Amino acid sequence: MAQSGVRIDPSARTHVDAAINEWMQDVIGDAILGDARNYVHKRSGRLHDSLRAECHDKVLRVGSLDCNYASDVELGTAPHVILPRNKKALAWPGGDHPVAKVNHPGTAPFPYLRPALFQRRTA
Repeated sequence: MAQSGVRIDPSARTHVDAAINEWMQDVIGDAILGDARNYVHKRSGRLHDSLRAECHDKVLRVGSLDCNYASDVELGTAPHVILPRNKKALAWPGGDHPVAKVNHPGTAPFPYLRPALFQRRTA
């Protein structure tokens, strides 16, 4: 049998991977990011402004890189005790007096990433 004269460019995989990354970032990532920003509660705007989408090696990541309470907003928190870190007592404006600890009742979840991720999308 005669060999075919068709040769595949070795750089084709690189071009295909780059196109996939670009599509995931610019189409899917931007759509999920936009929905997450619409769903997130905007108390101070810090969490909203910290949300990002990035794609590397065909892996899309959407979330907050620098807002340490992002998962607490998404998932909520269980009841917990708050203790002072650097002082002997806790105090805040409007509080009756300094206290040694606070029994926090926890917070309800306010999902914003999961609803954004699970939106039906078309390519």
